[in-house]
Amino acid sequence: MSFEPLYDDLYISIAGVDEVGRGPLAGAVVTAAVILDKHKPIEGLADSKKLSEKKRLLLAEEIKQNSLCYCIARAEYYEIDELNIFHATLLAMKRAVSGLSIIPDKVLVDGKFCPQIPFPCEAVIKGDAKVAAISAASILAKVSRDNEMIALDKVYPGYGFAQHKGYPTKQHIAALEQLGVCPIHRKSFKPVQKIITQS
Repeated sequence: MSFEPLYDDLYISIAGVDEVGRGPLAGAVVTAAVILDKHKPIEGLADSKKLSEKKRLLLAEEIKQNSLCYCIARAEYYEIDELNIFHATLLAMKRAVSGLSIIPDKVLVDGKFCPQIPFPCEAVIKGDAKVAAISAASILAKVSRDNEMIALDKVYPGYGFAQHKGYPTKQHIAALEQLGVCPIHRKSFKPVQKIITQS
């Protein structure tokens, strides 16, 4: 995949930012910010959703080893309930950028909106397919969140978190109806609210 050379000649360090987990009914929304090393290009970067799990895992390790810096951050399920998913996602993005060990000259965020940060920032629609650093961020965020949901499957067995990662699949809805709501479910999301009001 070839990426657009956005700002490569204007800025020394470009941070790419992306999120994973806006749609699930459970767990945190996870974000990542990455500043790639132009002297260590990473082959095979792409939108994380279009990569196999095996490829994502391999690329995640390469990104961690070869990037100038990265930070993985989050907003918890209870923060999502307090703020709503939109504002919780922006908060998680702000935390990811703030956690970078290098101050970026420019921040490029996947989507339509930028978090409130003290750096030049621009939202790039479908950025994970256009900007290498955003693609790298999407991979780190997805691998991190997937691993977390696999671990939570052992803490809260029966919901199938390891399979659907908290998304509203038929399996997940059926488990909710049978087992009820667990502590990491997002109580502000309608399918979860429905179960709460029925119980």
